[in-house]
Amino acid sequence: MASYGARLNLYKIIQQRRKAPKPRVFRDRSNPLEDMEEEEVFSRFRFRPETILFLVGMLYNDLNHPTERNLALPPLLQVLAALRFLATGSFYILVGESLGIAKSTTGRAARYVCRLLANMVGTYIRFPADTSTFKKKFFDIAGFPNVVGCVDGTQIKIKAPSENEGDFINRKGFHSLNVQMICGPKFLITNVVAKWPGSVHDSRIFRESAICREFENGHIQGLLLGDSGYALKTYLMTPYLNPAADFMQRYNNAHCRTRVLIEQTFGILKRRFSCLHTELRLTPERACVAVVACCVLHNIGIIRGDIIQNPLLEEEEDWVDPGAMGADGKTVRDHIAHNYF
Repeated sequence: MASYGARLNLYKIIQQRRKAPKPRVFRDRSNPLEDMEEEEVFSRFRFRPETILFLVGMLYNDLNHPTERNLALPPLLQVLAALRFLATGSFYILVGESLGIAKSTTGRAARYVCRLLANMVGTYIRFPADTSTFKKKFFDIAGFPNVVGCVDGTQIKIKAPSENEGDFINRKGFHSLNVQMICGPKFLITNVVAKWPGSVHDSRIFRESAICREFENGHIQGLLLGDSGYALKTYLMTPYLNPAADFMQRYNNAHCRTRVLIEQTFGILKRRFSCLHTELRLTPERACVAVVACCVLHNIGIIRGDIIQNPLLEEEEDWVDPGAMGADGKTVRDHIAHNYF
């Protein structure tokens, strides 16, 4: 057995080591993209490596926070955490485990990246200054003239909110947001309104939106195509509910073939981001931010050619009383039907 003096010396050595400053340890955070094939990256994060690195570069200044803290999360992992969450709609703990980061860190990163992306809505989601190309491409689909966009609403399921729960129960009986979108001829989203509870009707959302005032004031020249859930306007064409002549039926057919682009856009968007197809486990406010972020990412993917093929069609039409249709809109519709179909 060691003597008392030897034990005392050993104790002093241990205490000195405990008081000595420990060297900073930086965990080696490898790039997860380097360990996967391109298609595996796409299946996990819904974008290919080049687009992911583009997003990191675009957000780098906002995500790279100077800090003296150990184990700071690099911008790449912050973007991957957000993309993985949007791609799966899974719990933060599961998303974090797939990337080797904590649940709380995953949640903060996903929310922050979504907010940064949503703030870019004015850059990536807007009507072009010159809509002539849109009109030509829409006309090439089925011969419908002067069209600049197709409008519709889609229900995005969310968890039951703690306040005003009844407002968020839609006609199908689940809690949701009713999100209005307008798309161009190549599935590009040109307008999104994500702030209304699921119980609010499409026509009211459009009537109270800023884009409606843009068309009302003539700032955007052209026609929108909407289903029978919208009121007929001089700038918003809806189908004939009871076509009594062949030209009316031909008008309806062309209207349907053209307007289906907004349904296809919803299909593409929800296939890429499963959180919009299953359920967003977020408060309504954060869910709205996530929806807009998904729309911005959708447009970035289309602009960069990083897209999903074979869109799913899953929306259905609403019905509105013909009495809601304005006389001026009826005149415009009849003129189009007579002269083009």
